[in-house]
Amino acid sequence: MSERQAIPERPPASKSPSVTRFIRYEHLVAGVSGGVTSTLVLHPLDLIKIRFQVNDGSGKLPAYRGLVDAVQSIVRTGGLKGLYQGVTPNVWGNGSAWGLYFFSYNILKAWMQKDSDKPLGAEKHLLAGTIAGTGTLTVTNPIWVIKTRLCLQYTGSPAAVTQAPQYKGMIDALFKLWRHEGLRGLYEVSLPCYVMKHAAHSHRNFQKYPLPRWTSTFVFRKRRIITRKTSSTEYLLMASLSKIFAATATYPYQVVRSRLQNQYTMAEYNGAVDVIRKTFRYEGVRGFYKGLVPNVLRVTPACALTFVVYENVIHFLMPSS
Repeated sequence: MSERQAIPERPPASKSPSVTRFIRYEHLVAGVSGGVTSTLVLHPLDLIKIRFQVNDGSGKLPAYRGLVDAVQSIVRTGGLKGLYQGVTPNVWGNGSAWGLYFFSYNILKAWMQKDSDKPLGAEKHLLAGTIAGTGTLTVTNPIWVIKTRLCLQYTGSPAAVTQAPQYKGMIDALFKLWRHEGLRGLYEVSLPCYVMKHAAHSHRNFQKYPLPRWTSTFVFRKRRIITRKTSSTEYLLMASLSKIFAATATYPYQVVRSRLQNQYTMAEYNGAVDVIRKTFRYEGVRGFYKGLVPNVLRVTPACALTFVVYENVIHFLMPSS
């Protein structure tokens, strides 16, 4: 009897790559570094923006005639330190937001691409950005509420303002919010925040991520810009223009959010719809764009600083990237 021919063994079935395989802490560190740096430099503009947003003209809150007057008034009553009121939660918020966003976005992007050399399509980039952004916002939303409350603690202000409970700091604000307003207070206007924020900001990444086609076409007027390697300067310019457009388009929701989070006037509103109705009735369309100037002045340098710091930290931690 002839010897039976050996049957080759089947190769083991390939398993789907684990998400943990794609975890790179470098993106977390670089994102935190970029967010913290831009916040420390540009917090005064963020503070002024919020104070403009909540001023409904009723006389209950201090009013400023413009950006210069706001700076002079804040420095006059609180010194240079007054321009950095609420900076602690802002640093924590932006640092953790950018860090978690870049961290989770790159994990999702690498997991969807796996080991393929084929670049991901725009829809997958958008999906990864939306998931990462929504998760990040869920984690950081309480910090933004606390930031707004601390930025709106005035010194040398009308009696209607000084009678409101004051917070000693970020931790004190967190405990008082939880005690007096519960979970709802920490997640005020979260739903409209999700919808409007990600409608325009899911594409906000820079060099390694796709930018809106209309932006590059508008700047360079050549479709072929998409198919060749774009310089850092071009990416920065496109990202800045895209960020300005997105921030301006979604700015009214920021005004609604700030007014609902304002500890002095929040009792006057019965939800986001009531804020929209009263703002339009008493202030018109212009009311939804209060503070837009300091916001636009802040957006471009914030985008540039975050981009530059992120890329340099990534280059330092991952020289081959």
